[in-house]
Amino acid sequence: MLIAFSIAPSSPDETGSYAEAVAAALRVVRDSGLPHDLGSMFTTLEGEWDEVMAVIKSCVDAMGPYGDRVSLVMKADIRAGRTGMITEKVQRVEGLLGEQ
Repeated sequence: MLIAFSIAPSSPDETGSYAEAVAAALRVVRDSGLPHDLGSMFTTLEGEWDEVMAVIKSCVDAMGPYGDRVSLVMKADIRAGRTGMITEKVQRVEGLLGEQ
């Protein structure tokens, strides 16, 4: 499955930024070893249901030092037996654009 998620504590730090908290969550994602892509609004993660959900729970746990409330938005593309979609979907579209 692919899951795009956005996570942040309830309020920014003293500078008005969420970057430090988001970096803590991204460390969890990177340490998982699962394929992932960081975007400006969402991080996309690829893997099996249980492993992806375990990483997201760990990301929520990583928000603990940054506040007592967490905002989490998720969007999933669930297709059994498919892997490599994190890059293949983008490559298909870029290939079509390159043909024009």
